[in-house]
Amino acid sequence: MNDDRKKAALDAWYRLLREPEAGMDCEEHYDKLLTAADEMEGAGLINNAEWRELVRDARGAFSAVNEGVSDGTVSR
Repeated sequence: MNDDRKKAALDAWYRLLREPEAGMDCEEHYDKLLTAADEMEGAGLINNAEWRELVRDARGAFSAVNEGVSDGTVSR
């Protein structure tokens, strides 16, 4: 059962990574991703190495959006 909860939580996390909620700016998106990763780790669904991977993925998405904003390819 814990594996099902882990899969569902990770699926939701990656869905949020790909598709931010409507009206959410990049900082809110990043914060929500980090909070969700923290909650999964706190609940014992993921270990520290998996948590670090999620944080890296969130940071990469945040950086990509910010780079797009600075070079004019993405609007805020």
